[in-house]
Amino acid sequence: METRFYRVAGLVFSLQLPEGHPFDGRLTNYTPFETPGPDGDLLFALSLTDAAPEGPFEPVYLPKAEAGEPVVNLYRCAEGWMTEFAPVAGAPVCGRLVFDEGFRAGRLFAEGGTSAREFAVNNALMLLFAFASARFDALEMHASVVTRGGRGFLFLGRSGTGKSTHSSLWLKYLDGTSLLNDDNPVLRIVDGVVRVFGTPWSGKTPCYKNEDAPVGAIVRLRQAPKNEIARLSLPQAYASVMSSCSGFRPIRALADAQHATIAAIAMQTPCYQLDCLPDEAAARLCQSTVDG
Repeated sequence: METRFYRVAGLVFSLQLPEGHPFDGRLTNYTPFETPGPDGDLLFALSLTDAAPEGPFEPVYLPKAEAGEPVVNLYRCAEGWMTEFAPVAGAPVCGRLVFDEGFRAGRLFAEGGTSAREFAVNNALMLLFAFASARFDALEMHASVVTRGGRGFLFLGRSGTGKSTHSSLWLKYLDGTSLLNDDNPVLRIVDGVVRVFGTPWSGKTPCYKNEDAPVGAIVRLRQAPKNEIARLSLPQAYASVMSSCSGFRPIRALADAQHATIAAIAMQTPCYQLDCLPDEAAARLCQSTVDG
């Protein structure tokens, strides 16, 4: 067996692979995050297994997957939890992850083609990270992030809203802008400062930067016939951040930890609603308001 260690948002986890596994040479999105080993306790450890998990499994969360969206189902089992993954609705399940109550150790049974099994590994690591990091004031977000002037700016919104498009407008029209992550950054409070971190997970855009920055603002996007921006109230800011973070609120310990982090972020970070067109004017209005 080969064990690899990765540091994301200052937290170290491990992935154990059988020697000669077909993932060798494919998981390049994790390369910038490799570290020699932990300097303390591991956040979690994930190992791949050739043995499919055995039930019984009690369904807990079986959401209706939208067309083209990944499937993630959650079950109760004797060891704690079992999650199964499929790349899109209607596709065969390609991964089954069993993990403990404290989100510290997991075993993944992946099947199908190499791409399907790679999808299972990425989703197992993302899920374990989202759950296990909650106790460390961290939130795994669904957002696109740019940096400018040493600060990070997160763009939130429903799938298809134009988060990536808005980031690309900043990159095109606003000098000094860089893309940090285009799908799954991590927000974490470190020494009282809200920071945004790049991760090995960035959706369809290959942007895997082991970098971080203090957060300048969080902006929720909404398509509209004209460009307008307004600062959100504290309750609105809380709701905006909560609706875009990964987690599972029926798990009480997880929900409590995330609530405290979301509340702290909403109180410390300027949050906005941007109604916008996909144009240069929207990017300039946003930048002049949140980074002027």
